[in-house]
Amino acid sequence: MRFATRLPGERGLAERDADQIALIRGQIMGVGDRWRVKHPWIAGHQDAIGMAIFVVAIAGVLGDAALYVAGVLPWWATVLVTAFWLSLLHEIEHDLIHSMYFRTNKWVHNSMMLGVWVFRPSTINPWVRRRLHLHHHEVSGTESDLEERGITSGERWGGHRLLSLLDTVLGYAMRPFRMRRLVHAYVAQAAQDPEDARRLAVTTPLGYFPLAGLHYGLWYLTIGLHIYDLFGGRIAYQGAHHALDFVAVTLLAPNMIRTFCLHFVSSNMHYYGDVEPHNVLQQTQVWTAKWLWPVHALCFNFGGTHAIHHFLVRDPFYVREAIRAECQAILREHGVRFDDFGTFGRANRFGLAAPTGSVEV
Repeated sequence: MRFATRLPGERGLAERDADQIALIRGQIMGVGDRWRVKHPWIAGHQDAIGMAIFVVAIAGVLGDAALYVAGVLPWWATVLVTAFWLSLLHEIEHDLIHSMYFRTNKWVHNSMMLGVWVFRPSTINPWVRRRLHLHHHEVSGTESDLEERGITSGERWGGHRLLSLLDTVLGYAMRPFRMRRLVHAYVAQAAQDPEDARRLAVTTPLGYFPLAGLHYGLWYLTIGLHIYDLFGGRIAYQGAHHALDFVAVTLLAPNMIRTFCLHFVSSNMHYYGDVEPHNVLQQTQVWTAKWLWPVHALCFNFGGTHAIHHFLVRDPFYVREAIRAECQAILREHGVRFDDFGTFGRANRFGLAAPTGSVEV
């Protein structure tokens, strides 16, 4: 039986949980090692595979746009298929954040980072997100986990949470003081020194600049023009209007629906608030229910594989998906929760009883 070394933050956990985490991590590592032995060519060309998926996904987005213009794909099919390609680019970005592709070739690595950002302009700057995401792994489930708290994890379900999942910018705008508090908590915990704190305080709020500003500005303009048209208004510059509709169908709307699917899954499958720091057993659950298939199709089965990633960061997304079934059996055997939808009523709390009194949001 293979055991993995405990990570530094896990040494303060209860002995039983720390040993359990090390056991799970070791077994998942063993599954991945056996998969690599069975598929040596794939395992030996990780950079090339990452680049191939990157290129294919971008070609898919451009191809969908061409088919839409040619009248082959209707608008709704263009939105859904393009959202799938964009979900692949999200996975590539996530792997890049963990330096899984072109680790020693910074030019190619950063070019890919720029590419996944340009085709997903609704998202945060990936270089800013790298710091947020690595911090997420360190403090998952706590107040300074800005990556998850920023997409409503830990908030009671209601109108604001739904609005935030449908439109991140409107969610932030509705509760600006909440976001200011979350950013402050993140900076206070993540900064290495006062100079780093000042830098984070500036770069983090600007993470959506400039692409997200352009994306959401065009999105709101598109919606506004269609509402104006619906009520009988006459729109000048019809050519520009049609061009805007083209951008909305081929890029803006696919990003909106993909983002909703990812944020809906991620914000609800992570636990928050009553988790022990660094205790991976309490950070996530696994989602496998069949009713989730439509949203999982547009976030590459995030709910089914992300818990694996919390235990072992090493594997790129396509390897996690390939070994998913065996790893899920390991997680289930060792008590990791599956399909705990009671979190919808518990504001992501790990405890199985609904929280009483006020819940901090």
